[in-house]
Amino acid sequence: MEVMMRKAATGGQRRPGGALLGAALLLLLGFFQAASSIHFEVKDENNKTCIMADLSINFSVEYETVSKKVIPALFLLSEKALVNKNSSTCGKENISAPLLAIQFGDQQLRMNFTRNGLRYQVAELVFIYDLSDKVLFPDASDNGTKEVSSQNTDISANNNSTYKCSNPHLIKMGKVNATFHNIKIEAFVTNNTYSLKETACSEDVTPTVAPTPAPITPKPTVLPTPLPPPSVGQYSVTGPSGMCILAKMGLQLNISYSKKDNKDDLYVFNIDPKDTHYNGTCQNASATLSLSSNKTNLEFQFALNTSTNQFYLARVTLNTTLPSEAKDPNVQVANGSLMYLKTTARKSYRCNAKQTLQITSNFSINTFELQVQAFDVVGEKFGSAVECQLDENGMLVPIVVGAALAGLVLIVLIAYLIGRKRSHAGYQTI
Repeated sequence: MEVMMRKAATGGQRRPGGALLGAALLLLLGFFQAASSIHFEVKDENNKTCIMADLSINFSVEYETVSKKVIPALFLLSEKALVNKNSSTCGKENISAPLLAIQFGDQQLRMNFTRNGLRYQVAELVFIYDLSDKVLFPDASDNGTKEVSSQNTDISANNNSTYKCSNPHLIKMGKVNATFHNIKIEAFVTNNTYSLKETACSEDVTPTVAPTPAPITPKPTVLPTPLPPPSVGQYSVTGPSGMCILAKMGLQLNISYSKKDNKDDLYVFNIDPKDTHYNGTCQNASATLSLSSNKTNLEFQFALNTSTNQFYLARVTLNTTLPSEAKDPNVQVANGSLMYLKTTARKSYRCNAKQTLQITSNFSINTFELQVQAFDVVGEKFGSAVECQLDENGMLVPIVVGAALAGLVLIVLIAYLIGRKRSHAGYQTI
């Protein structure tokens, strides 16, 4: 059996054109962003492809440290990942099923496929990880190999079609969360390439809303007075090797909740830097900033991807208390499969405009005048800043308007000079 691996990339292409406004619109619509994944193929002894997969996966693995603290290890499917030749197989019809085994470092991911009737599926997802890998699991109290699995993958497609999922798709396996995004998978391939037909995942399908039988006139809603922007606070975390987090930001939290009368409401409040205590931890590939204010504990965890030399916000945890009218006043939410504020190491991420980070379906954070840098903070100062798309768009609009006005003035001036020249040409000297 032969196995192949290559890097695959998908994304928008730049369209040629000289119009500044057209280029501005393209930037505003985000056509220049691209997503990348890793391509895998499994072939049988006759060099026929049976499995194809383009994968991009975020892993979050909870483990216990020597100090008895449970923390998550956050890492991506490595760009150096390879198909495991000894484990991958195309299987035999009615005897054994196809299997894709991916090896990266001491970690292995297995996809077991089955087919029944008109559909095929990932019947089981297995992840094997080694806690002795001190790069991914620093200070782990256990050095053994762990194996977790799930038979509830929700990855299935019609026969002779490609399973495609652009939005994040989370699969939980014990203490491991695997978040797939921008992926394509097909098993039982017939023509050595992806089928033209596609089966979309549930996350990519827009739900259909049933029409109401009759129009209902809504009662007038009294909207709460908007909160003013929060004050900007400055925070830092220092470890044995120096500063690992430097942040400046204003934070506004939005929490949707149900009241005792079963009506929904929104609780919005600002984090006041004057009443906030902060601390954190520094590790080789993760850094944590914890903010404590009144009855609110907010924690940001950043991860470092050593393969791409980039850091990003990977996990947010919130503990707070809602107003007394809430059905359940105690809130405890967390999401460890994020990828916000992604920036090259030794640089900082800056976004002066209001930016909303959606953490869970009922919890989001508005940031104001944000600038943050995790890992490699030199001299306790921010590195060169990478601007967010919102700031770039804000700068682009005045440039486009100014250029348009300058062009209009130039056109009027040229028309005036041409008209004046023609008017003089109609007279002769006597």
